[in-house]
Amino acid sequence: MPSPLNRVGAGVPSNRGLQEALFANWVCSDRSWPLGCRTGLLCKLLLVPLIFLISTSAAQVQIQTPELAGIAHAAIRVSDLAKSREFYEKLGFQEAFAMNQDGTPTEAFLKVNDRQFIELYPQRQPSEPIGFMHVCFESNDLEALNHFYLGRRLSPIPVWRAGAGNLLFTMPGPEQQNIEYTQYMPGSKHSTDRGKHLGANRISEQILAVGIEMQDPATARTFYTEKLGFMPAKSPAPPLEPGQIWLGLPGQSGQRVVVVQHTQRSVFQLFFAVADLRRTGAQLKAIHLTVEKHKSALSIQDPDGNRIVFVKAKPV
Repeated sequence: MPSPLNRVGAGVPSNRGLQEALFANWVCSDRSWPLGCRTGLLCKLLLVPLIFLISTSAAQVQIQTPELAGIAHAAIRVSDLAKSREFYEKLGFQEAFAMNQDGTPTEAFLKVNDRQFIELYPQRQPSEPIGFMHVCFESNDLEALNHFYLGRRLSPIPVWRAGAGNLLFTMPGPEQQNIEYTQYMPGSKHSTDRGKHLGANRISEQILAVGIEMQDPATARTFYTEKLGFMPAKSPAPPLEPGQIWLGLPGQSGQRVVVVQHTQRSVFQLFFAVADLRRTGAQLKAIHLTVEKHKSALSIQDPDGNRIVFVKAKPV
């Protein structure tokens, strides 16, 4: 029996789907083809469009995931604000500005670069835990990002203008851990400080990653990848602890979060990129800090025992 593809000609629109359907019908009806051959060809004909649709759908999801510009800040609650400020300033991170309430400091902003800060919050009540509070990601279009998360059935609060003058919203993440997002605005405290308070002796010029402790790291990984569009990422150095999960931010920043198992002995970890570990080690010793050496990484502890990790990586 002649192939029906030869009959799709004059007066009939060229349609790939129509051609495939006619060919499938011909394969099934032509008894000169062995049964096994007919069945195999039919399965392949049906499978190829299905694979194409699945691939296209996955690509569309990836394209639609809004990019993040990078990590804007890591917020840490400290037992002694003056002592912690002195420690981070020793690393070359100058205080760009601070917030006060009734003459009492409520927050200090230590500058890593024009787009990244370490936020220090003093402990006010003994019940407030010391250490990691939240990570904040930067977006170039916060309203669009907020709407995207609503479409993913997440629960971001409406975008609002924070005290420093930037747009902001927060959202509960895995295990109700707070996730913050910001968009730097003209005239804000951050924007007006650009080019200033960039310590000449900064030990690093980029926060590479923020550690996030979780009771259930696997579930947290699923949330960050499936809901927020993060991608599995390679660790720039052998993990300091077993089971670390490195996830890259959507976009081109090259920055990451590190999901780690929470234990009674675990501590907050903040990762900085440096170009030369040997030089970094010499700098740290010159300011009389105890340095712990790891394979392809160095670490020190801040006054509250948080781990500051330096890894060899080229800032993006």
